[in-house]
Amino acid sequence: MDKKDLDILHLLQKDASMPLADLAQAVNLSVTPCWRRVQKLQEDGVIRAQVTLCDPVKLNLGLTVMVALKAARHNEKWMQQFIAGATSIPEIVEIFRMSGDIDYLLKVHVPDMAGFDLVYKKLLKVADLQDVSSSFVMEVIKNTTALPLDYAILKSAKTA
Repeated sequence: MDKKDLDILHLLQKDASMPLADLAQAVNLSVTPCWRRVQKLQEDGVIRAQVTLCDPVKLNLGLTVMVALKAARHNEKWMQQFIAGATSIPEIVEIFRMSGDIDYLLKVHVPDMAGFDLVYKKLLKVADLQDVSSSFVMEVIKNTTALPLDYAILKSAKTA
């Protein structure tokens, strides 16, 4: 991965719908080499997907809840049951397995408190839980899907 690849990624993270001709011009390449680089980034798994990001408030999902869970048991069977159940609940948009005092952190989007109560009840049916603690997002200060690219340069330099 070189500076051109990082420039391409920087632009695509801002707007993945950017026409290829515009992308190529912005990184000072002709269309075919630019297309090849994008294809290579996709093949290598650097670009995982191209998606449309929606505004949750405009989709009546104005309440964001962070849910911290402690597992009742720590074994493979419990973990598989929990993951299968939690990933099937569409309001849960992110699940993180954590170190420290909590085992899992979930990000949930719902319309309101009643909507969260329904998700909470579904979650309780998924697997035995030792503790569930919910925090309600009052204000989103930063929300981006763009990853910092400076570290990719460091990795490329180490492998070169």
